[in-house]
Amino acid sequence: MARQITVDELARMFNARQSVMLLDVRQPWEHETARLPDSVLIPLPELEDRWNEVESPPGTVVVAYCHHGVRSLSAAAFLEARGIEGVVSLAGGIDAWSRHVDPTIPRY
Repeated sequence: MARQITVDELARMFNARQSVMLLDVRQPWEHETARLPDSVLIPLPELEDRWNEVESPPGTVVVAYCHHGVRSLSAAAFLEARGIEGVVSLAGGIDAWSRHVDPTIPRY
């Protein structure tokens, strides 16, 4: 099973200016509704064909996220199986981010 991080851990990573790649695995309409800044959108059903687009410099943490953290767990496990290092899933997804870190992010 893929490793998860909490929204508080991600916020600390941002504050520490740690190198992070945000991978949004939701649908385009969800991404348009609410998203984390500088996210790369690859919907989960497209990930099998597009996983090679997940490129990050060494030492970068790839944070997959979705609405509540279920799809992102699948995405992180899929990417790990293909040799992508430093992949984690955001527990609770963007909904948890909106509730606990940034209430300006719309909830849906």
